Amino acid sequence: MFSQKTPKDLARDSKGRYFLDRDGFLFRYILDYLRDLNLVLPDYFPEKCRLQREAEFFQLHDLSKRLSPKVSKEDSVSEDISQSDPEEAGFLSAVGGSIASMETLRLVPSVRSANPRSPSLESRRSGYITIGYRGSYTIGRDTQTDAKFRRVARITVCGKTSLAKEVFGDTLNESRDPDRPPERYTSRYYLKFNFLEQAFDKLTEVGFHMVACSSTGTCAYASNDPGEDKIWTSYTEYVFCRE
Repeated sequence: MFSQKTPKDLARDSKGRYFLDRDGFLFRYILDYLRDLNLVLPDYFPEKCRLQREAEFFQLHDLSKRLSPKVSKEDSVSEDISQSDPEEAGFLSAVGGSIASMETLRLVPSVRSANPRSPSLESRRSGYITIGYRGSYTIGRDTQTDAKFRRVARITVCGKTSLAKEVFGDTLNESRDPDRPPERYTSRYYLKFNFLEQAFDKLTEVGFHMVACSSTGTCAYASNDPGEDKIWTSYTEYVFCRE
């Protein structure tokens, strides 16, 4: 990669070091591969396409081939299931038999029979997800002033890791708990957007429905300055279930 570029084409930082503006989270897998040329991914890893793009950027052609989807004899695309992805293999094995007759969703026979010990479709997909947010409201002292309604700083996600990643995908921020196994639970994820309705839409699209909600009520924070508005805050949680 460096041989194909002149030094002036490569960005440098203030200390003269080369700076590559790429995904820092995915670069860890690039480094692991360069150490021993062996690809080992977590049990649930939905970002293979993005990792393949990183491999192509760093001109790691063998790694890119390992991550690329394979085309079967029936002209259908299937993921290359490695030994480090038993859960993904089990999922494709479970759905393979039920959709084999559909012309647009045919799977390769070898994939349908992969890893019979993996969790079934039902046990993997059912469960609960709780989303919560701390909202604030500002109401002017002047009755003619418009109220500044719900302001959401962050939407948190609690539940099984595999379910959270399935529902929210790339919009899920895992930075506070990046290595959580797929069958473990976490309460440290949050969303990259702050619209509650967008979170509700994503949950509804994949079959979840709300079963409970709770709120702390509101409390007010007033400044010593009588000219400033009161800020009302509350914490609310919504529980969603898919059976």
